[in-house]
Amino acid sequence: MMSNSSTSIKEQNKNMAFTLFRRNIRKFEQNKLAVFGLIIIVIVTGACIIGKLTGIDYATPVLPEMKKPPSAEHWFGTDTMGRDLFARVLVGGCYSIFIGVFCSVMSAIVGAGLGALAGYFGGKIDAVLVRISELFQIFPQTVLIMMLVAIIKQRGMQNLIFIFIVTGWMTTFRMVRNEYISLKQETYVKVCEAFGISKSNIMFKQILPNVKSPIIVSITTNVAAFILSEAGISFIGLGIADSTPTWGNILNIAKAASVVTNQWWIWLFPGLAISLFSLAINFLGDGLRDVMDAKQQ
Repeated sequence: MMSNSSTSIKEQNKNMAFTLFRRNIRKFEQNKLAVFGLIIIVIVTGACIIGKLTGIDYATPVLPEMKKPPSAEHWFGTDTMGRDLFARVLVGGCYSIFIGVFCSVMSAIVGAGLGALAGYFGGKIDAVLVRISELFQIFPQTVLIMMLVAIIKQRGMQNLIFIFIVTGWMTTFRMVRNEYISLKQETYVKVCEAFGISKSNIMFKQILPNVKSPIIVSITTNVAAFILSEAGISFIGLGIADSTPTWGNILNIAKAASVVTNQWWIWLFPGLAISLFSLAINFLGDGLRDVMDAKQQ
């Protein structure tokens, strides 16, 4: 009887989870902007990956083809060194999207861990971590990134990723901390504490699954922020080395006034890629927030 009862409860839980999943899918489908954003993300990411895997030539300069406008041979035209701009935008997208996604995930892990510590334990631990986050927020993030780049004095993807993670965890930290402060007063947490369950188990196995919604939303929205930050830093010459064709480095070539006025395609297409992808990410983040955040439902 006990076995049949436990099996029945498990089946009911599975049915409830499946019903909730279907309801969330329908709710997401009703958000046209979120669906549009997801489609754009899939198309752009897929095109960039295919371009990279097929070994498309993005680095070979062809001097007779310098600054050629868009044509059937070069869909996006060529840059100031005669390199195919369409190929560079595709390959550059792989680097820019990777930087955005990886930095967003890693900074969310750091922010979630510190937010869990601050929100659950409170007291001095909370005060110290909050003060550290406030210290990072004294400067605008772009200025802080520029300062750290100047201190490290080496341009490279690893260094830029490290700087982005160090400067990008505060948003997730604040969201997770606030959720933990609220959830640690719930009955199930008090029951776990009364049964002597370890604090690490309560923090990361009992409470953390209930905080996944703000974490996922912050990861999604931070992807766009990191892509824009990389583009801005690379545009002023402080980002990744020029040999790596990120979207920001492609735009860096177009910062000369003569290129802006005479070779519009050199800045237009990478700029459109950055803008369209970032906008799609924000649309998707808004849709996920509406679906997963109980306060928005």
